[in-house]
Amino acid sequence: MEKTVLITGGAGFIGHHLIEELLKKTDYNLVSLDRLDTSGNLNRLAEVIQQREEWKKRVKIVWHDLKAPLNEMVRKKIGTVNHVLHLAAGSHVDRSIEYPMEFVMDNVVGTVNLLDYAREHLKNTLELFLYFSTDEVFGPAPEGVFYKEDDRYRSGNPYAAAKAGAEELCIAYENTYNMPIVVTHTMNVFGLRQHPEKFIPMIIKRVRDGEKIFVHANSDCTKAGSRHYIHATDVSSAVLFLLENGTTGEKYNVAGLQETDNEELVNLIADIMGKKANYELIDFHSSRPGHDLRYALSSEKMKNIGWTPEKPLRERLKEVVAWSLENDRWLGD
Repeated sequence: MEKTVLITGGAGFIGHHLIEELLKKTDYNLVSLDRLDTSGNLNRLAEVIQQREEWKKRVKIVWHDLKAPLNEMVRKKIGTVNHVLHLAAGSHVDRSIEYPMEFVMDNVVGTVNLLDYAREHLKNTLELFLYFSTDEVFGPAPEGVFYKEDDRYRSGNPYAAAKAGAEELCIAYENTYNMPIVVTHTMNVFGLRQHPEKFIPMIIKRVRDGEKIFVHANSDCTKAGSRHYIHATDVSSAVLFLLENGTTGEKYNVAGLQETDNEELVNLIADIMGKKANYELIDFHSSRPGHDLRYALSSEKMKNIGWTPEKPLRERLKEVVAWSLENDRWLGD
């Protein structure tokens, strides 16, 4: 029997990479549910789907804003669903600081509307509902600390708090209604067709053009912030792995192989490009709380069940740099 996967936020940066991996590595039919705001871009999906003629028949695009329940017309367009991959979210930290209620509506209310759709209308077909959460729910990590899946939460901004709220509702629905739900915490993702305002495409563009790069650092500007960057293809690989191996009710951290501070990252990208970076360490947090210096997750749980990222950071960055310079329309003006 043919299976169908519903991907919310499918026209988004991570969502379109996930659709590409599903097209390559499964025979599933796919439904992309998206409201197509500033994050969603159908050009991303078009570039993926047009790679192979047969892919066009396997992807259906449905417009819907999850702040509203899924009405009968939307449900009919979606059809029968076996897996739900919930990536759609408001994710801009600065905007969440200015307009926190928008993020409660998008991330909490939107998630509950999707959960209720699955609970009421997918009773006999749903095999897995995967909620895509973030490392930011744990808040900043002190040096040497790597948060495990069930460690305490301490959200540093309204975006993170809204994601945490939605995540806990997923766990509550799993417990209360016996729904097959798993949660992922994913660290900073990069890859092809990322919005040009994001850090890595911005570095590539500014190094290319000889422009100054401002790097988030501590209050005395002596140490840059750090992350475990991970390529979107590796994130997609982790999701496909969990479709087969995830345990209902569990949470899983998905992180890159190595911790890299942002000063190192700038110099690494510049080195790959054969250039010298022009950058300055600046303190974002003191003037705008919510920009946490260090996030860090333990990825031992995923490793122990058999999954790790396929390639190291430098190799993935070389791929992204080469592709971005060749397809510089995605770097913006």
